[in-house]
Amino acid sequence: MTTDEKLRFVLKVLEEKKARDVEVIDVRDRTLMADYFVIASGTSNTHIKATADGIIKDGRDAGLGKLACEGYTQGKWVLVDLGDIIVHLFSPEEREFYDLETLWKATAEKLDEEGGEE
Repeated sequence: MTTDEKLRFVLKVLEEKKARDVEVIDVRDRTLMADYFVIASGTSNTHIKATADGIIKDGRDAGLGKLACEGYTQGKWVLVDLGDIIVHLFSPEEREFYDLETLWKATAEKLDEEGGEE
């Protein structure tokens, strides 16, 4: 499955599981760890875990192979690593506290500024 197909797959599962405030951040030119970060919120720890379960189970059924998952036990910030796509599922409070969107946007702006000076 290509990266774009995986991204569409993830977005479809998030929609089906009714994840909230889904945001895709393109990090291809920013880091080697992934091509995209997908960030979404759940309404409760149970909702976050069910959404992670959907990505993992449906991903395995779709042939994505072994997927890594962190933070599942607490269910406040669950990270599902699909290799080239990393999905962050947050409680609203955790998402606001860590604010990955602003962090990565600020990083992108700084890298753009540094690259423009050459």
